[in-house]
Amino acid sequence: ALRDDRAGWTAAERAEIANHTSNGSWQLIDRKEVPPGRSLVRLIRVYKRKRSGALKARLCVQGCAQVAGIDFEQTFCATMRATSLRVLASLAGRRNLSMRRWDFVAAYLQGELEPGEVVYCHPPPGYETTGSDGRTRVCRIVKPVYGMAQAGRRWQRSLFSWLTQWGFAQSSSDPCVFVCNRTIDGTVQSLTLGCYVDDLFILYSDDSPGSLYSAFTTDLSTRWNVEDEGPVSDLLNVDIATDADCVLLKQEKYIAQLVDTYLPDGVPNSFHKNHAPANDDLPRLIDAALHAKEQGFPSDPKLRSTFQSLVGALLYCATQTRPDIANGSVCYVASCRALRRTR
Repeated sequence: ALRDDRAGWTAAERAEIANHTSNGSWQLIDRKEVPPGRSLVRLIRVYKRKRSGALKARLCVQGCAQVAGIDFEQTFCATMRATSLRVLASLAGRRNLSMRRWDFVAAYLQGELEPGEVVYCHPPPGYETTGSDGRTRVCRIVKPVYGMAQAGRRWQRSLFSWLTQWGFAQSSSDPCVFVCNRTIDGTVQSLTLGCYVDDLFILYSDDSPGSLYSAFTTDLSTRWNVEDEGPVSDLLNVDIATDADCVLLKQEKYIAQLVDTYLPDGVPNSFHKNHAPANDDLPRLIDAALHAKEQGFPSDPKLRSTFQSLVGALLYCATQTRPDIANGSVCYVASCRALRRTR
């Protein structure tokens, strides 16, 4: 895949290095400056073609090689709950609010590590330089680079602190939801934010000059490197469609991808003869499959892994937009647990 678009991937690598350079992700030091007892972690590239077709060559710290208590302490990082997404969509439909999405460019690199929190890494492949001691220089990481165990937490703390300083109140039920109310020209204006890692999901009623939304996005663009991605159309494989007085959440595209992945020859006709989303025979069929090994049928580890992956995908649909398949999904989850016991 990399050979098919060598120029595109090379440009993606250079853009990633430019992001690190502009954000001051590391300082090059001589090897002798590394404190005794500190090990060097590798910087690796992770290549990905995004759904939009854009190429990413993310430069990541090999976090699995970090040492707890030395390279990092706490790592927890909250993410917006699925119920919060549905509540925000319902709020937008009921109050006729606009929904807009803003994306932070190289978000983690815009965060800040705690004072004294440092990780030492080998230089990126192809960017090695020689120090005064004749050995390859080392990168002293001073920003929360992708892959670091604590990177998500450090980025989130930096952003959340700025939001509260700006005037937002953090929700007590979901730490990734914020609300700000201000009186402007005698009118109370409100902004509601949902934050998912590097995406801001903003609900507002007025975007005219001088409005609360205009003031916030101006300050947002000044403080952070962000992109306005326009009206919200999808978030986490959930498609969001806005009508006059309602917001529709659906996962047609995601489910179609599941069909293409797990049923490449199409949906068998026998599927259409059963009651949707699951028939009464489902528990019996699962029980028969679980006891197939006892009846002399060979075990297929690859098939088991594929089945468990599909169950996870169905469970995601059930907890996002398709509660009607929850009963069948729970049956499948129970069978996955049984499969783990019978390995």
